Amino acid sequence: MPRNVKGMAKPKNARQTIGRLIKYIGKYRGLLVIVFFAVLVSAGAQIAGDYILKPAINNLVGLAEIFKAKGSLSPSDFIPFLRLILLMVVVYAFGAFASWVNARLMLHISSRTLYRIRTDLFSELETLPLRYFDGHTHGELMSLFTNDIDTLRDMMSQSIPQLFSSIVSVVGVFTMMMVLSPLLTLVVIVTMFLSMMIAGMIGKKSAMAFRDQQKAIGQVNGYVEELVSGQKVVKVFNHEGKSVEEFNALNDGLCEAGTRANTFANILMPIMGNLSHVQYAIVAIFGSVRVISGHLDLGSIASFLQYTRSFSRPITMMSQQINGILNALAGAERIFAVIDEKGEEDSGSVKLVNASETVPSASPAGVRHLVQSFAYTGEWAWRVPKSVEVHPAADSMPSYADDPDCSLLKLRGDVVFKDVSFSYVPEKEVLHGINLHAQPGEKIALVGSTGSGKTTITNLLTRFYDIEDGKGSITYDGIPLKDISKDDLRKSLGMVLQDTHLFTGTIRDNIKYGNLEASEAQILAAAKLANADSFIRHLEKGYDTVITGDGG
Repeated sequence: MPRNVKGMAKPKNARQTIGRLIKYIGKYRGLLVIVFFAVLVSAGAQIAGDYILKPAINNLVGLAEIFKAKGSLSPSDFIPFLRLILLMVVVYAFGAFASWVNARLMLHISSRTLYRIRTDLFSELETLPLRYFDGHTHGELMSLFTNDIDTLRDMMSQSIPQLFSSIVSVVGVFTMMMVLSPLLTLVVIVTMFLSMMIAGMIGKKSAMAFRDQQKAIGQVNGYVEELVSGQKVVKVFNHEGKSVEEFNALNDGLCEAGTRANTFANILMPIMGNLSHVQYAIVAIFGSVRVISGHLDLGSIASFLQYTRSFSRPITMMSQQINGILNALAGAERIFAVIDEKGEEDSGSVKLVNASETVPSASPAGVRHLVQSFAYTGEWAWRVPKSVEVHPAADSMPSYADDPDCSLLKLRGDVVFKDVSFSYVPEKEVLHGINLHAQPGEKIALVGSTGSGKTTITNLLTRFYDIEDGKGSITYDGIPLKDISKDDLRKSLGMVLQDTHLFTGTIRDNIKYGNLEASEAQILAAAKLANADSFIRHLEKGYDTVITGDGG
């Protein structure tokens, strides 16, 4: 039962994927400008606040010297220091407000952008041919709406703003460090380079582990969905024990992949944190030597040490966010791959229309004609363009259509398969040279072993799949099947699927699913025809009883 599901991978064309995401986000360019300035203000406030520490500490040192010289301090002596502290508080508060604005706006932008992506994704799925769904597991498709969308949300609302903020912080802090002490800045760069090498090795292993984890999640989701939908079959064949074994094998794989992925993810921050402490201690020792030698004042070294922490923190965050962004881009690439899938093609020009039989006044011989009607009549006819070659039955009556270039052909239900061969995949033929003639009113049963092609014949008749040129022909009332519009073709057919499916809603809504304009009388007639009216009326709310998906 378990099926293979494609796992996470690095984006194959990151530039193109980013370009498409920008098109989605571009609608909010005004808000993005505000976010841009909010990030600059937030990062700038942090840098400015740390720099104010220098004059504040130097002012304290000056106060200590005044106290040492005079033996006392007056309240006015503290005014410059208090002004600096107040300025620092205002700067940090302004930076915090800018951070809030940034987070709030990015949350709005990401929510609206993902809304549009989800809408486009679902709309495209509804246009895809059945062949696409046969080639992909439900778990894989559901993963697009859950895992991949979630990683995109994290990227847009968190990773990208934090990455941009980190870049601004690193550039700003590096500039201020160079202003304070180029020598100590060199010490920081050397120690940071070693830290980045270690982080890079861990990050590479982490990315591989998370790809394995995402693949395992897809496998578990697909298996659970398969087992839940097929639970009756599992119980009928007493397959519970085997199902548990197979699930445990997949679950063990997910547990192992998850443990490995989260191990790398969780050790990155502690390792980088400890390396940051080592870096801080080294800078403090070198800085102390510079202060003692008179090359730096105490305020400068205090401010520089603060910058040291501010320098390493955003670099650590950048290494984390880049992994998240790569995973999100890989997810976006999969989403766009589905959106770019070629929708179900339909070149059919023959339409199904309401019709009635009447004797036109212009008919001198009183011959009955088939006439197109624009109101519901209960009778149906094919509206056939004259460019379509048809072979109508010998007893077909003359007709009048709304277009002189079209004729009407009564819907009878005459189906002919002539020398039809078909294969789902090359070199594995399912049908070979099939000849079949189903006449109107005739009942035909297709009997055969599993895989012999019974469902395939139905798939061809409904045009879920089309036969290739030169592989035979199928006609419906003498009309080549490929020339009939798929929507109208399927409207003309009544299908009772092997596996029924009920949608969440009332029983009434489910009955009229095939015709949303159905009247109450038509709904009741359909229920009686299916011998369901009696037990539906015994329900507490009758036809208004609400059922959940699959009839729960």
